[in-house]
Amino acid sequence: MNIYVSNLSFNVQDDDLRGFFEGYGEVASAKIITDKFTNKSRGFGFVEMSNDAEAAKAIAELNGGMVEGRTISVTEARPREERPRTDNKRSFNSNNNNRW
Repeated sequence: MNIYVSNLSFNVQDDDLRGFFEGYGEVASAKIITDKFTNKSRGFGFVEMSNDAEAAKAIAELNGGMVEGRTISVTEARPREERPRTDNKRSFNSNNNNRW
């Protein structure tokens, strides 16, 4: 089961996140999501646990818990929603074919 963890302190690292869940069962992976430009934490991450019952217990017990003075939110991860792709190379007035 994939688990979404949010409202994390920006100091929390992958190993810290793994440690929060290891007491509940085997953790297949734990990853803090970072900004691709600054490489700093974005304050959330994902944990993958192979046993759904252990994952459910971890979610129930860790959701609303305190980590470094912050109340974390722990839920089952949902699939990423598809968003329309934007073309950043377009001009601001792309519907207007007139030249200046």
